[in-house]
Amino acid sequence: MSLPPTREVAIEINGLNHHFGKGDARKQALYDNRLVVHRGEIVIMTGPSGSGKTTLLTLIGALRAVQEGSIRLWGTELAGLNPAQQVEMRRNLGFIFQAHNLLDGLTARQNVRMAIELTAAPQRDHDRIADTMLGSVGLADRVTYKPRNLSGGQRQRVAIARALVNKPKLILADEPTAALDKDSGANVVALLRDLANNHGTTVMIVTHDARIINVADRIVNMVDGHIVSDVRIKETMVICAILKKCAVFKEMSPSDLTDIAQKMSEERFAAGEEIIRVGEDGDKFYVIASGSTDIIVETATGTRAVAKLGEGDFFGEVALLKDQPRNATVTAREPVTVYSLSKENFLAAVHSHKSFEDQLSAVLFSRG
Repeated sequence: MSLPPTREVAIEINGLNHHFGKGDARKQALYDNRLVVHRGEIVIMTGPSGSGKTTLLTLIGALRAVQEGSIRLWGTELAGLNPAQQVEMRRNLGFIFQAHNLLDGLTARQNVRMAIELTAAPQRDHDRIADTMLGSVGLADRVTYKPRNLSGGQRQRVAIARALVNKPKLILADEPTAALDKDSGANVVALLRDLANNHGTTVMIVTHDARIINVADRIVNMVDGHIVSDVRIKETMVICAILKKCAVFKEMSPSDLTDIAQKMSEERFAAGEEIIRVGEDGDKFYVIASGSTDIIVETATGTRAVAKLGEGDFFGEVALLKDQPRNATVTAREPVTVYSLSKENFLAAVHSHKSFEDQLSAVLFSRG
């Protein structure tokens, strides 16, 4: 199982609050939300109705003005954009909302063409591109039909075709499969996965449709205007595979491993770079995912490397367990990827998982 690549940040949200109404009728809808989404990730947002999912989606899509906090798309701050700048930002986005927003007087082909006309594609190719996209959502025989002559599910598929036809950098979808049957929904999900994998498109989906959960890289859950959890599905599987190679985790159940993996963060270091330094306060526990490191200690005659650690090895536990400064320096022998666990989460895991505590105690004794 390969490690997930480092990707550019597509969406970065910090301290985001939002209110509706004024005066006594003013009501807060979002509370201090923070989220980072990378290029090519598919993120599914779940939560009860009224929890703020659609509000967050419309703010990311520059369909509402940011009131408090920050939203950055590919490094561009949305807060403070004027209406013309918001329109320009939306040119990079594809929207799929529950209200199809199709023009009743236009055919399915013409509705999809409207999106193509915003691009530099030669006009002579517009019909061909539109028809190909409609065919990909199962509407090859409905390209000349107007919305009033299409079923609800077919109108939804036209809206999806329009949103996807230009391969936008970001797709924002609110219940995109709610009106679709199993086969049509699976087809749309496959299209989204293809755009993410092959074009680096970032996808955010608000849904209650359990049938499409398996497409997600991450599942973000919102409750009462707060992001209360952010589960990195694919990365968690990778981290669990690494942890299984690590001696101190070998007695843990899959559910316990998953619990710890979801709290770990990926960090990368260049060859020769210090990961921890002797004398510093210990704040993290590390497991090596790839590459190798040197453990360097100070002696009366200078410094020397006393051990080499590689994939599946770990370090940093002594300072955390003894609440003492680091007793050695760890440097990367080559490019290294590690998964780190904060001191707080590390100590919580020690107290919660007896097998983890026992294995660490044995290691601590052997390492002195």
